[in-house]
Amino acid sequence: MAAIYTTPLARFPRSVCPKIHDRNFNIECSAELSKRVGDARPTNKGPATLTTTTRRKMMEQNVGCQAATGVRSELDSDPNADLRQGIADFYDASSEVWEEIWGEHMHHGFYDVAAQDVSLSDHRAAQRRMIEETLSFAAVPGEDESKRPKSIVDVGCGIGGSSRYLATKYGATVKGITLSPLQAARATALSAAASLSSKVEFQVADALNQPFPDGQFDLVWSMESGEHMPDKEKFMKELVRVAAPGGFIIIVTWCHRDLLPGEVSLKPSELELLDKICKAYYLPAWCSPSDYVKLAQASSLQDIKTADWSDNVAPFWPAVIRSAFSWRAIAGVFKSGWKTIKGAFAMSLMVKGYKQGLIKFTVITARKPA
Repeated sequence: MAAIYTTPLARFPRSVCPKIHDRNFNIECSAELSKRVGDARPTNKGPATLTTTTRRKMMEQNVGCQAATGVRSELDSDPNADLRQGIADFYDASSEVWEEIWGEHMHHGFYDVAAQDVSLSDHRAAQRRMIEETLSFAAVPGEDESKRPKSIVDVGCGIGGSSRYLATKYGATVKGITLSPLQAARATALSAAASLSSKVEFQVADALNQPFPDGQFDLVWSMESGEHMPDKEKFMKELVRVAAPGGFIIIVTWCHRDLLPGEVSLKPSELELLDKICKAYYLPAWCSPSDYVKLAQASSLQDIKTADWSDNVAPFWPAVIRSAFSWRAIAGVFKSGWKTIKGAFAMSLMVKGYKQGLIKFTVITARKPA
């Protein structure tokens, strides 16, 4: 079990990550979008990438499918609606260029400490390794077929890379949720190309209000989506709610460092750096690894474990920066618009945060009592 921390939650001033003011979010149906967008369909040359024109067409069509997905939009009265819309727009704009350069996995890679001269293919292998290292750390059964997870939810699924990987590894059914209509549509198209439509399903939904019954999933998987959650306590409670008795809960996320004894907040310079990152990537206030441990304990979870993998992900952001300044990537970034451009310029801030020991790449795993 992880060490238990007693430092208080870091308090962020109101200036950190203010609301992002955008238009109201209109929930769309990923399956309907996949049907409507011709060049999102797989071809005999493999899954096609979405063009900028396609993305714009998807956004303009604004297909309302609450009944089809079972998701209801109540965001007009939701104080987090603007943040949610900002997140959706950010990933609608940036997912295509990410996929073109980095492929289907939209998360850090796991590397040997002090790894150098890593090729792009090695980086993609490191992203798959991240999934395997996480499952191993959580001790999710793999050898015994009777104990493998049979139902999985991928919270913040991106374009479905983890969902397809987990479905293939375990033979499980996987449901992925994202705020981005484009991501949900692209995940659906890629899964069809991989002949996994019967195993995986994607929809636009809020991680803080998931459209699933209590106790549905043997494995609740959140790979780098927790940092977007404005209410970490509600996030944890929702993950616990949808987990089956005895089910595994896995959170891999960005945290700030734990507070030192006597500290009541991070340093002003640290808060300023996090504020800049927040504004670029649509993040609310951060929390520490020990804060997550407390939330897991408050939810009566068992076998709580945490690890700091910051050293193991160190090569990732420098590699992303190098790839972002290739001619192909530069063209894609500028076609994607200001949100993606702003995110590209903020990548060096992530490197700075890691080097300062401010940002911690954290894994938290636990089990719901049987």
